[in-house]
Amino acid sequence: MLAGKQIILGVTGGIAAYKAVYLLRALQEAGAEVRVTMTPAATRFVGIDTFASLSQHEVAVEVFPDGQHTPESWTQHITWGEWADLFIIAPCTANTLAKVAHGFSDNMLTSAVLAARCPLLICPTMDGEMYNAPSTQKNLEIIQDFGYHVLEPEEGYLASRLEGKGRLPETEVILNKTKNILSSKKKVDGPLTGKKVVVTAGPTREHIDPVRFISNPSSGKMGFAMAEAAKKLGADVTLLHGPVSLSLPDEVSTQKFKSAAELFDLVKQHANADVIIMAAAVSDFTPAEQHDHKVKKDSASTKLELQQTQDILAWLGEHRKNGQIFIGFAMETDNLLENASKKRTKKNIDWIIANSLSDADAGFEADTNTVHLIGDTSTEKFSGSKRAVAQKVLQYIFKA
Repeated sequence: MLAGKQIILGVTGGIAAYKAVYLLRALQEAGAEVRVTMTPAATRFVGIDTFASLSQHEVAVEVFPDGQHTPESWTQHITWGEWADLFIIAPCTANTLAKVAHGFSDNMLTSAVLAARCPLLICPTMDGEMYNAPSTQKNLEIIQDFGYHVLEPEEGYLASRLEGKGRLPETEVILNKTKNILSSKKKVDGPLTGKKVVVTAGPTREHIDPVRFISNPSSGKMGFAMAEAAKKLGADVTLLHGPVSLSLPDEVSTQKFKSAAELFDLVKQHANADVIIMAAAVSDFTPAEQHDHKVKKDSASTKLELQQTQDILAWLGEHRKNGQIFIGFAMETDNLLENASKKRTKKNIDWIIANSLSDADAGFEADTNTVHLIGDTSTEKFSGSKRAVAQKVLQYIFKA
């Protein structure tokens, strides 16, 4: 799988740096050529000579190394950035994560990140409280918005002697992620090849004031699964997602929204897509008045006046162009098929995916789902994991 691939392995200054030695060997055994760049702090944990000996390449640490004055020394980050098929940072400390998120380039590793023309895989590794810190979580959001791949740390016994989430995943896990990233770059030939697909996912939040809002329990799992399934069928996918805690799918463009109004603005921007899949759980109502300050309890009204939000799916149905395919979702508590069928007709869409909150294996937070796919002349039932259901649904629609 990795034969002939050229990989940069970035090593930062955490206790897990020693595990990068095993990762280097595993990448080589899989057929890859590996060059190593280390932060200065990483050299406190593993010696430069170890990586140089194993990789058979010079290890790059500083952009301006002492004693080297060749014209090539200060442009090495550029040549490495052009050379690599994949850049892996494992382990990636909170410090380096922050630098990557904000474009700092104060050593060879961070400079090479900016110069890289290849996918980037980041393995954040640190103490559990550091990983959960708001600044770290924000930096993870930023780099995922850049399109970088993130392999979440594992839970377990940490160097601080505490239990928590922050351990570097096992070498085999990182190796498998590496293979998946590189294999996903291959051309996919499927029924959606050449098609632009937009998928919406997750909840909306309708703010009453800066600390209170109306929302729903949507996790975004079904929408994310639809985006991944469309990508596997060859589509050029854009995922519009609300506030969720899921890792972003590989090789998929993403944009974030919070409110129904923000989602509507994004949908209008992408309204010419070949296929639009509206899996987001959009609030039907929003507060008539939204305060820019926290409303104090002792001065607040006990009544909340609401107004309807824009019916995005109906708007799409009214503005559809020839050849477009629109797929909606219906979450019901009773009369599932009847209510969903009426919704499909009223909204002027091609297909609707209906599921019931009363099903034990379905619902907002579940990893599994049971749905009914309703079209003009057919109704099909699919069950399984949300990823499996998404694949079955799209294969049925676009191979039918």
